[in-house]
Amino acid sequence: MIELSPLTIGCIGVVVLLALCFAGVRFAFAGALTGTAGLVWLIGWDAGIRTAGIAPYTSGANYTLSVLPMFILIGYLAYYAGITQSAFEAARRWFGWLPGGLATGTVFAVAGFSAVSGASSAAAAVFAKVAIPEMLRAKYDKRLAAGVCAAGATLDSLIPPSTLLVVYGIITEQSIGKLLIAGFVPGIVSALVYALIITWRCWRQPELGPRITGYSWPQRFQSLPSTSPIFLVILIIFLSMYFGWATPTEAGALGAFSVLVFALKNGIKRGELRQCLLDSAKLTVMIFTVIWGVLIFVRFLGFSGMPEEVARWVTGLDMPPIAILLTIYVLYFILGTVLEGIGMFLLTLPVVFPVIMSLGYDPIWFGIVLVKLSGIASLSPPVGLVVFVVNGVRPDIPVRDIFKGVWPFIFADIITLAVLTAFPEIVTFIVETAD
Repeated sequence: MIELSPLTIGCIGVVVLLALCFAGVRFAFAGALTGTAGLVWLIGWDAGIRTAGIAPYTSGANYTLSVLPMFILIGYLAYYAGITQSAFEAARRWFGWLPGGLATGTVFAVAGFSAVSGASSAAAAVFAKVAIPEMLRAKYDKRLAAGVCAAGATLDSLIPPSTLLVVYGIITEQSIGKLLIAGFVPGIVSALVYALIITWRCWRQPELGPRITGYSWPQRFQSLPSTSPIFLVILIIFLSMYFGWATPTEAGALGAFSVLVFALKNGIKRGELRQCLLDSAKLTVMIFTVIWGVLIFVRFLGFSGMPEEVARWVTGLDMPPIAILLTIYVLYFILGTVLEGIGMFLLTLPVVFPVIMSLGYDPIWFGIVLVKLSGIASLSPPVGLVVFVVNGVRPDIPVRDIFKGVWPFIFADIITLAVLTAFPEIVTFIVETAD
């Protein structure tokens, strides 16, 4: 029998995991099966099975994971409470007069909704229902209408509450509170860059997005009170974590309670509340299942020594750190076209994160950059998760047209990514002031 080194076994495990994923096996099950088999191979049957059984519990029992159901619940409560429609109507009245103003208003409405939602796929589905019909009625180009809903939804991963930032913090053992605080400014910068791209394109080609006029100043101000829950949740989550008044989980619970009060005030029906809780539970279980399955695989990689070996090899390359960083960017561009964000993070971070730390980059900054890269990947073919979500809601708009509509926003995201890389202080300054 051929004796294989632990590192070789780790490499075989990675190949098997990727093969299972491409074969259509769910990421959680592929990770759990490969990880368990690898642990048994490395440390024997009894120890391997025991380690595979303990790994999900020790991580799942972590208090920091309790923030996920709170953030998910906020998003579903906001949808059933009608906050989405209120945000879109306010944005329409305030920004409709600009070239492409209804599309710009959609971007800012999604940004506002992102403050009460934790999943970009949910934001894409909601605004495809709400915003696309309004833009098409206003004679907007259908590719722009669908593209802005898909691209705007990626802001959900940056602006807290963000599921991806929580997952990143759990894997890398970084402060979830600091990560959530750090996501605010890059999220706003991304929204502004989107708005500039839309305005410039519609100014050059007015037929893409005609102006919406006819709203008086009193009508604009009348639209603001219904958006108060969004600002309330922003203040609760941001200020409570910034000043250390509450943990991320406590801030999420306070935010969920605030939105629940608003939903009850708006007369949410018993059936809607029940569906809201069921949807939250289903999404939470799905995310936890993925985390548990891949954590077994991560434990296997740790026993193989692969992360440390890769970090040692990369740092020994005769290349400047920025070149290695850009190579990592390209890696995530490629992986993100075939993997969804949580799975990609769980698969790659055990190997990539030690490299980033050894190169001297700030871990909080890298988390924000990684979420931005994930957002770009979720717009890119062939998978483009949020693109297919929008198409699922609006099957009358072909997938190829939606992909054509998101390309200007991918270009905008690359600009934002370059700015965040050149000026990391945009991310880190607000965290440093909170220390």
